[in-house]
Amino acid sequence: MTLAPAYAVGHKLLASSSPASHTLELFLDYACPFSAKIWHTLETQLLPWLKAEHADRVTVVFRHQVQPWHPNSTLMHEASLAVERLHPQAFALYSQALFARQREFFDESTVDLSRTEIYRRLALLATSVNAVNDSVAVLQLLDIQQVASADQARNAGNAVTNDLKYHIKLARAQGIHVSPTVLFDGIRDDGVSSAWSLEQWQAWLGPKLDDQPRL
Repeated sequence: MTLAPAYAVGHKLLASSSPASHTLELFLDYACPFSAKIWHTLETQLLPWLKAEHADRVTVVFRHQVQPWHPNSTLMHEASLAVERLHPQAFALYSQALFARQREFFDESTVDLSRTEIYRRLALLATSVNAVNDSVAVLQLLDIQQVASADQARNAGNAVTNDLKYHIKLARAQGIHVSPTVLFDGIRDDGVSSAWSLEQWQAWLGPKLDDQPRL
């Protein structure tokens, strides 16, 4: 499935030079330990191999999979979308930081923090890894505006709520329920494991990237 133009820069972790390329999609949750594991393999081994051997054969796409049993998942994914709004090229860099530091946003680490305090941590993380220059700019996209009374409340979310809605609707339309979930050319394969080594990824992807006709 293609990406909406607004997300085409940040969410393409590898952009093929060929219009006839295959598409590998990874539905990941920043608050999910298994997503962090598959991301680490992707960043350190799988993407370098694909870039070296199959850069003209496959496009790799990040997909958001917010899981409600991880309450801070929503906030983390919102933060990544805010960073993308400000600096699309830094989306992968900030995603790397979110996965590497995900324990700081686990339930036990944030149980006494307000939503706004968690947003501030996420914004500071973005500046600490040079994904953006100004944490205030990130917060302006994340913060919820207070109102004087409950009668004025609209439950409208923040400046990236509609971005998150788009990605959630996309995942639901494809029947994605958990993370990590992997699709190749639009077909889900639940056999893909976050524990796979590079060799296992190569064994799975190699035949799919070989377009020679089979008798």
